[in-house]
Amino acid sequence: MTVALAFAGVFGYLVVNVIVGLLAVSLSSSVAIGAGAGFLLLLGIGTGLTLAILRKPWSFGLGLGLMIGWALATIVSAGYCTGLNPALYA
Repeated sequence: MTVALAFAGVFGYLVVNVIVGLLAVSLSSSVAIGAGAGFLLLLGIGTGLTLAILRKPWSFGLGLGLMIGWALATIVSAGYCTGLNPALYA
């Protein structure tokens, strides 16, 4: 069950990442990109850690999935999709 929820967390994070990323880039202001990056960081790492600390089987798997999704999106896109490398936006 934990592994399935981890995959669900990764998929859920990537879906939210695409929506927030498109919204932030379409607004094309540094404030929108910063707010999007902060939201994605808080969603991926903050919510993921909170759910993992609860130590229930469903919350642990989902929390790990959110953190893995954030890390995967950051590594694959060199920080572009998560707002960690704003130099790529110019």
